[in-house]
Amino acid sequence: MNKNSQVIVIVGPTASGKTEVSIKLAKRFNGEIISADSRQFYERMDIGTAKPTNSELSQVPHHLINVAQPEDIWSLARFKKAAMECIEDIHSRKKIPFVVGGTGQYIWGMIEGWTIPSEPVDQNLRIALEKWAEDLGPQGIHEVVSRLDPEAGKFIQIENVRRSIRALEVIFSSGQRFSAQRMKQPPEDLDFIILGIEWDRPALYQRVDLRIETMLNIGLVEEVRSLINSGIDPESPALSAIGYREITGYLTGKHSLDDAVMLIKRNTRQYIRRQANWFKKDDPRITWFPAGDDLADRMEQFLTNLNLSPASSS
Repeated sequence: MNKNSQVIVIVGPTASGKTEVSIKLAKRFNGEIISADSRQFYERMDIGTAKPTNSELSQVPHHLINVAQPEDIWSLARFKKAAMECIEDIHSRKKIPFVVGGTGQYIWGMIEGWTIPSEPVDQNLRIALEKWAEDLGPQGIHEVVSRLDPEAGKFIQIENVRRSIRALEVIFSSGQRFSAQRMKQPPEDLDFIILGIEWDRPALYQRVDLRIETMLNIGLVEEVRSLINSGIDPESPALSAIGYREITGYLTGKHSLDDAVMLIKRNTRQYIRRQANWFKKDDPRITWFPAGDDLADRMEQFLTNLNLSPASSS
């Protein structure tokens, strides 16, 4: 393998331990980390996104964390461009890029080189679809997309209302399925090595519950309140993230805090199931590793067997 073409990608469901293992491996292989978590781009959204701590960030250079304001909109195209620039920069310094995250659309969009349909915007249609989405809610408008284009329904996240609207816009404008127009141009000069972290589902759900309780104990409610008080629209894409959406509902009087916590846990489980559709156990491109205390050691051995040399011996 050409060391200057290798990109290590670490995937897995929410709360699977991607941050911890990626830092260990990046330190061992002279690497730098590129976040592929669609919510960690935003400043001031630290607790609810399980963003790496300052201590963790200081151990290894990280990219695409805290690069946008919550009112900004990050698209797949914007992420792809930024991630590829980071990969090129890291390679230019003779280091190994580690792309880490659980946002399947962003991971595969980068690896497979998705190009997005560019139907011109019909403002009247856009306004009508936005009103329809407002009436139906995120789940309802996503169900419309899924009925018209089941494949698009799989890769568009329910909470990404803008993406659902765009899919319907393309469908109604062109008469073709949104998914059928998604072209792929994989980068030919990069060798993506994809490592997955595998968990027993009940054990993973226990980890999720513990993480949510920890988030609440260290100030999730206060973090969301601060964002809203700073003028961030409660309906903004950033605050549609799991955790933020439910706490916003509590703060605006839609439900109690207990109900908000119940919804966060339920919605996180649903999200984990959707992640399993993105990162399938039988996908030959992914090498899966059962979670455990020696996870980083097992992954290191696998990478070493692929002639990727640890930093200490290079």
